[in-house]
Amino acid sequence: MGEGWYWAAWVVWGPLFAFCIWRAPWTRLRDSEQLNVWLGMVVLLTLVWSMKAGVKPGLTFHLLGATAFNLCFGPYLAFVGLSIVTAGITLNGAAGPFAYALNALLLAGVGVGLSQFYYRIFSGMLPRHFFVYIFVNGFLAAALTIIGVGFAATLLMAVVGAYEWSYLISEYFPYFVLLAFSEAWLSGMVMTLFVVYRPNWVVSFDDSSYLVDK
Repeated sequence: MGEGWYWAAWVVWGPLFAFCIWRAPWTRLRDSEQLNVWLGMVVLLTLVWSMKAGVKPGLTFHLLGATAFNLCFGPYLAFVGLSIVTAGITLNGAAGPFAYALNALLLAGVGVGLSQFYYRIFSGMLPRHFFVYIFVNGFLAAALTIIGVGFAATLLMAVVGAYEWSYLISEYFPYFVLLAFSEAWLSGMVMTLFVVYRPNWVVSFDDSSYLVDK
């Protein structure tokens, strides 16, 4: 991959990260419980992302967790958190430092962006019901998000000429479809536990909207 792609990624990621820092609701993290949950998700996902598999050099895949992070803290804090997770796996030797911005845009940017997109679409189209929130926003959206991230990674590798499109779409992308089931289970179970036992940890869940008079 040419250096121009890496520089372009830094040009995009830098302002985007600054914008999220500016818009993020940091007052929420003044609560020590909320801060501990946010930091805990950063640490846990750093470990999860470190457990990855690969097909060939540059063609790796792992669970994402972007949907759960986004539903719990919103897109701005989720993007900042996943950018820190990307920094963690970069320092752990998963990728070169120069590729950090590109990886952060792909994993954090596309992941959180798709998750927020699906949340808004489904919330607007479907009734506000507890089981709709869990199964659609928790399970289905998580599966669609990681498939979308996988397709974006596949498309990027094809555009930069790292591998042939035919090879990527037949030998790399299908793993994300398989991984979608695990991603859906992980995010769905986490969100189920959170909204049942700790709904105050989930910014996108409101008792008055999803439980009252249902």
